[in-house]
Amino acid sequence: MARRRRGYFWMMGGCILLFVSAWGFVRLWSVPVAVGMCVVAMVIPPIAAMVANRRGPDDRWWDDPSGDPKSDEWWDELDGKKPRQ
Repeated sequence: MARRRRGYFWMMGGCILLFVSAWGFVRLWSVPVAVGMCVVAMVIPPIAAMVANRRGPDDRWWDDPSGDPKSDEWWDELDGKKPRQ
């Protein structure tokens, strides 16, 4: 979780840095480069969201217990987590 959060904040910080520097001072030398920097900054937020929401192999979200012990036992048996009795 901390790794994903750190990656997200680094990417979003880079996005803000690109956008602010593009229109703060890069446009004074080259408007096309500033526009290109903004296009790159525009692509970063969706990628950052994917990085932040990525699940690792150890993260449980699809197989959280449902609260029904019989159903959870049945699913654990199907997934091979508990041996058949």
